[in-house]
Amino acid sequence: MSRAVRVLNGYGPSGTWEYAVAAPHPRVRPAIISYRGVRVAMKGPRRRLEAPIGAATLLLGFEEPVRISRAGRAPDTLVSVFCGPTTTPAVGEHGGRLSGIEVLLAPWAAFTLFGTPQHELANRTVDPDELPHALPDRVGELASALAALPTWEARFGLLDEMFARWFAAGTPCSDRVVRAWAELVRSGGAIPVPRLAEEVGWSVRQLESRFREQIGLGPKAAARVLRLQRARRLLAAGRGQAETAAVCGYYDQAHLSGEFKAMTGCTPREFTLARRGPGGVPDGDRMTGEATSLVLTPGGGADFSKTGGVG
Repeated sequence: MSRAVRVLNGYGPSGTWEYAVAAPHPRVRPAIISYRGVRVAMKGPRRRLEAPIGAATLLLGFEEPVRISRAGRAPDTLVSVFCGPTTTPAVGEHGGRLSGIEVLLAPWAAFTLFGTPQHELANRTVDPDELPHALPDRVGELASALAALPTWEARFGLLDEMFARWFAAGTPCSDRVVRAWAELVRSGGAIPVPRLAEEVGWSVRQLESRFREQIGLGPKAAARVLRLQRARRLLAAGRGQAETAAVCGYYDQAHLSGEFKAMTGCTPREFTLARRGPGGVPDGDRMTGEATSLVLTPGGGADFSKTGGVG
C-alpha cells in the first residue's frame, strides 16, 4: 500500500536535518499513532527538553545513542529507547548526529506489545530489549533492518508488518481501558474520573487499577497530562493564559501555571518564549501540530535541564 510520506529537509548555521512523517497502516491504528523518521547532523551536541504527552514513545535508533536525564534518576544512554507515560519532563541529548524512527503508541498498546505492567515503566526510560517480557523479535534487530532499507516508505512498510504481527501475538488489553482512554483523549482530560468509570461500567477503584496496569498512570494523572497537552497547544496558537486556563478546565491562571511548572519545568511564559527563540529545528516536536519540546541552547536563558522523551 502506498502512503503519503511528508519529508522535510533543511539546513542552517547549526547543521542539517531531515524528518519524514507518515500515518501507520489502518490495521495497526489506533494502537500506533504516528511514525517519524529522523536524520540530524548538527555541528555540536544538541539538548532538547521533552514535556509529557498522551502517548508512549519507542525510538528505534539506527546507530547513535541518546543520553536521557530525568529528575531523581541516573541518566540513561541508549540507542533504542522505550519511554512510557510520564508526568515529568526529560532532557534528551545527542552528540550532534541522530538517526532512527520514533514511533508514538497509545499507552495501552505498549501493554499489549511488551506484556509488562505499565506502572513499572512510568516515568522511566528503558532499553526495550531489556524489558522482562520481550517482544517476539529483538527491537535492536528491527532497528538494524530499518536502517538498511533505502527509503522512509519502505521502512514504514516494514514497521506496519512487524507491529501487526506483534499485536497479534501480544497480551490483550481491556476493551474498557481502550474506551476509557479514547474518551479521556477526546475530552482533553476534562471528563471527571467517576463519570469515566461509570461510562465503561467499572468502579473508580477498578478503573484506577486497570489504568495503572495497562496505561501506566492512574486516570487522574493521565487526565492531567492530556489537559496540559491541550493547554500547550492553545498557548502555542496564541491564546492567552487566562482564556486557556478556562477552556482547559483549570481553576484559574495560577492553577495552570503551577501545573505547567510541575510537568515541564518552566512557566507558560518561559515555555512560549523559548519556543520562539533561536536554535530550533523545524518539526522537532514528537506530535504533529503539538508544542511538545524545547531546544536547550547554551547560555539561552533558564536552565530547565535540572527538571530532568527523547531529545
